[in-house]
Amino acid sequence: MELREFRKMVEEKLERDDRSITYNHKESTLRITNSKTNKGVTLSLKPLLAKWEREEYDSIDEVIRYIEVGLATMDKRPSLKGNENKIFPVIRSTSFPDETKDGIPLLFEEHTAETRVYYAIDLGEAYTLIDEEMVRESGLTAEKIREMSRFNLRSLPQPMKEDVVAGNTFYFLRAKDGYDASRVLDPSLLEKMAKKVTGQLAVAIPHQDVLIMADIQNDSGYDVLAQIALQFFGEGRVPVTALPFMYEDGELEPTFILAQKKPKQP
Repeated sequence: MELREFRKMVEEKLERDDRSITYNHKESTLRITNSKTNKGVTLSLKPLLAKWEREEYDSIDEVIRYIEVGLATMDKRPSLKGNENKIFPVIRSTSFPDETKDGIPLLFEEHTAETRVYYAIDLGEAYTLIDEEMVRESGLTAEKIREMSRFNLRSLPQPMKEDVVAGNTFYFLRAKDGYDASRVLDPSLLEKMAKKVTGQLAVAIPHQDVLIMADIQNDSGYDVLAQIALQFFGEGRVPVTALPFMYEDGELEPTFILAQKKPKQP
């Protein structure tokens, strides 16, 4: 489908009396603004079209639903009090903004040299990152939010698919709930995998919607992992890092791997 046709379909679906839609030809982006609040979102059409053509969305209506959730979330100011069981940690890259567009600092902590941990309140089909103003309004402490988020994370399912390539086993955790990569913050999961593997346990967090773990048995395994991590990193809606990690003694250490071979598709 041509970009112009895709843009027209999106615009027609998003048109409302309380919205203005402007198109940036140079950047191929749509800006949808709520005329009452003057708040809005900017859509990069080319990545959305690519995902739709790869059938990551079942229909144009699913694309629109994803956008509408973002627009609805923007106008909400959820309360942490009374929603403690909806607080979860989310993994982001160290280059991710540390404050909102209004200049309010986001609640986060350092994780590895490549990653940070932010915190979110789940709204059903989307979530909002927690900022320091929300923390003050709730009367909770940052440490308490951290503890609750980890507790809630452990209650989530851990569905995995595995694939064997060149004698190495790769495990893909994709629950499609927005917290797939966050499972890396569950030490019990990492320890369970460390006991399960017979080689070196490696981990990749290419984007927020997948966690990859690997039982590396030979040099080819490192090559395969590097290629998979890079491939997923380029396809993710919220990229994190293309660098894999080695897991040893409860710690994740980013590792640069110069891949020599292109692996089979996982």
